[in-house]
Amino acid sequence: MKPAFRSLPLGAVAGVALYMFAAQADAGQIRSVGIMAFADADTLLVSDWRGGEIHALKLPPAPDAEPRPFNLKNISTPIAKALGTRSERLRFEGMVFRPGTELAYISLSIARSGIGDVPALVSVNADGKVAVIALQKAKMTSAAITDRPTADKVFWNDVPAAAFTVTDLVFHDNKLYVAGLSNASFASTLRVYDYPFSGAASTTSVEMYHAVHDQVETRAPIRKMAIANLNGVPSMIAAYTCTPLVTIPLKDLKNGAHVVGKTVAELGWGSAPVDMVTFDAGQGPMVLLTNSHKSADLMSVADIAAASEQPGLDKPIRWPAQPYLGVKAIPVPISGLARLATQDQAFLGAMRRNEASGAMELVSIRKGAFLRLSDFINEYDFADFRYSPRDPFIGLHRQLRAEEGFPDLAARVAP
Repeated sequence: MKPAFRSLPLGAVAGVALYMFAAQADAGQIRSVGIMAFADADTLLVSDWRGGEIHALKLPPAPDAEPRPFNLKNISTPIAKALGTRSERLRFEGMVFRPGTELAYISLSIARSGIGDVPALVSVNADGKVAVIALQKAKMTSAAITDRPTADKVFWNDVPAAAFTVTDLVFHDNKLYVAGLSNASFASTLRVYDYPFSGAASTTSVEMYHAVHDQVETRAPIRKMAIANLNGVPSMIAAYTCTPLVTIPLKDLKNGAHVVGKTVAELGWGSAPVDMVTFDAGQGPMVLLTNSHKSADLMSVADIAAASEQPGLDKPIRWPAQPYLGVKAIPVPISGLARLATQDQAFLGAMRRNEASGAMELVSIRKGAFLRLSDFINEYDFADFRYSPRDPFIGLHRQLRAEEGFPDLAARVAP
């Protein structure tokens, strides 16, 4: 149902909408929305670092949909319009796809002077239709995040350490795994909640050896993580800033325990993980890690499992001449992303900034191809080009051109 204020003039809409968002934030309900994960198709788990809680939002039913590519070159403007604000006030926080629906759910903060950041949540479909989820009316259950970093702790003078209370969420086997920081001296923490929420989380502090830095690290949090069976053992695959890859058996995550993760790879220095997804595109289970300052890393779960049977890295690399060690990753041409998530069995969904306009895009990337063909201008794109009958890319080019919104150009892909 559309809110009644949608029929008001835009200025009035903005005032009412932001008043409602601000009112719910002041009421002690949802004060921020950040990293998200789906527990099931109708339950969205949302981290709220300002409120110190994890919220499980019950969403209204949504119809099933077949896989369909997203080619939205500007979601900033329609989202801002739906929220009654301006696009330059939007801060994009998280993005996940609702299973089976082809709907992207995007969490945001709206910058407001005098009020502070106001949380918002929207869904977007492949046609660019935006729907606002009324956080103040959402049916939800919540669980507390205890031992958060205190308000006096900051990074770079103005970044609250508490903003890293939750750095990633993974839902697996009726448990929610939450990576982030605590206020303990061993600050890197994994919190594990039973779901449905039934009490306090179990908390485990984590350390690992960082070969680039040549030190054991206990403070820096896991930035992105995934769960996979490694040699028959359900395990956490964790990526850190600058960019070690670590494995931790889930059975070791016990309340009050301190665990030492096994460093199985160094994936290059001077970058931070953006997102990590797992999938099987026909070549066995894979892990794809996207990064802030370098290309994405594609690794097989089998290789990670084999490395987990070894002692693990324990000696420094020769920086900067030897940036890689351990599990070998395939660099794939995915970079400059704000968010990456599993869309469906065929596609990954990505948010990224348009270089020319600065608008946020929401686009699909086919699994197995790991690129958007329309991002490039090359020999194949000239009107008088003719494919050789033996060209191995004919089928892929035809498919990607059609999926990326260029059916006329797909039709001319022929020998």
